[in-house]
Amino acid sequence: LVIPAQKIRIRLVGEDKNNTIITYDDYSGKGKISTYTSYSVLVQGNDFVAENLTFENSSGPVGQAVALHVEADRVVIKNCRIISHQDSLFTSADTSRQYYVDCYIEGTTDFIFGAATVVFERCHIHSKKNSYITAASTTQNQAFGFVFFNCKLTAELEFKKVFLGRPWRPFAKTVFINTEMGDHILPQGWSVWNKNDNHKQTFYAEYGSFGPGFVKEQRTEWSHQLTKKELKKYTLKNIFSGGNNWLPTN
Repeated sequence: LVIPAQKIRIRLVGEDKNNTIITYDDYSGKGKISTYTSYSVLVQGNDFVAENLTFENSSGPVGQAVALHVEADRVVIKNCRIISHQDSLFTSADTSRQYYVDCYIEGTTDFIFGAATVVFERCHIHSKKNSYITAASTTQNQAFGFVFFNCKLTAELEFKKVFLGRPWRPFAKTVFINTEMGDHILPQGWSVWNKNDNHKQTFYAEYGSFGPGFVKEQRTEWSHQLTKKELKKYTLKNIFSGGNNWLPTN
């Protein structure tokens, strides 16, 4: 399903997120399909809203397989499920602002990735493998990348070696605020990307993390714990200000 750029202000509303399912089974390496074209749903039209739906890529553990790929600006996803394995949610364009609230997102490797400015509020993030949750590719000019507010991180019981994220690009920004972290999160929290130097210019931070997955003293030395003063700038108004002061409601 493609929502093209000329189709603005589209709203998709399901009756029940568990039973209203948009699904497909493409994946990178299937014919000429790449990660960027493996989506079940692609959103390019601005001011898109989805509620009470499941976005699913049902291809299984076959590599990169995107369930939801969003390039549009001013996108709101409410009470939805986003389900795949690797690369479940692609928050693509650096000009895009996206807001996910009360959503369930699951995957294996880098299953929340991209360059957009994105807020996740009260979301349940579930790992299905020992791997990485986020892979931000924030650009140098963006003030914010991924911001998680009051979320919950869980995993299948057998997995105990999950990182919060690794930097897909050098200026990756990811922040977890008041997030519950299960014992699957490794004490160091964050990882490098394939031994390159991307992490030297990243901003990875937390504030108010709690649960067995938060061990402040063992977090990697190049990550940050926000101060109360630094925390004040993490408001929806500041994060989404952009050129037209967009402010989504939840």
